Amino acid sequence: MIDNVPVLTVVLLCLAAGVSGWIDSVVGGGGVVQLPALLIGLPSATPIPTISGTSKLAGFVGTATATATYLPKVRISWPTVLTVIATAYAGSSLGASLIKYVPRIAYLPVIIVVVAVIGVYTWRRPKLGMTTALRHQGAAHWGIALGIGAACGLWDGLVGPGTGMFLVIGFVALLGYGFLEATAMAKVVNFATNVAALVVLGTSGHVLWRLGGCMAVCSLVASAIGSRMAIQRGNRFIRGVFLGAVVLVEASLVVEMVRMYL
Repeated sequence: MIDNVPVLTVVLLCLAAGVSGWIDSVVGGGGVVQLPALLIGLPSATPIPTISGTSKLAGFVGTATATATYLPKVRISWPTVLTVIATAYAGSSLGASLIKYVPRIAYLPVIIVVVAVIGVYTWRRPKLGMTTALRHQGAAHWGIALGIGAACGLWDGLVGPGTGMFLVIGFVALLGYGFLEATAMAKVVNFATNVAALVVLGTSGHVLWRLGGCMAVCSLVASAIGSRMAIQRGNRFIRGVFLGAVVLVEASLVVEMVRMYL
């Protein structure tokens, strides 16, 4: 037993963390695999903040690994990234503080709808994110960047899964960056939001540290592999993984929602 969780369940959760870390490092949104796995694997009485905090620990390590891999090899717009971080960190802290007010059963329907909308939007635009062609300049660019940070930060602290996807699609669809650059930028921002949420949840006792640590090791290894593959194969590969991840995530979430309602 680790944190009162059976060893077999721990092994399965670690495998889920590895899959999540790989997806997250390539295109973001790996939490939509990891959080449902925790919702299924942990006892039903486990508080939502504890589930979220444990997921944040594993995600934080994976995101840190991916960020360290991307930064030396992918040129990113630091002014834009820092602008997004400014509101994302605040939003994530606020969301993590409010998470105790969100009922467990409210999570899945929201995530299912949002991820489906993003998937359809990307699928219908085959050239989206193939190259970097900024859509806005000046105040419009910075205003949108601040909005992306606030919305994604709040979502990350309050809900969690899908934040990386939302950041990537925001950088690609709203600001005009290519998928590779957007993914690298999203990793930096997601790192900051994970830190913010983990500080709030960790200091309030809502992290299963031993279980989260085991999951973090698998996330670290998978994230290192995934980020290297993304750098080598580029925008088209990332777009394909993005769409594949959406389908996988939607299927798993629908199955879990049906299980919860029956």
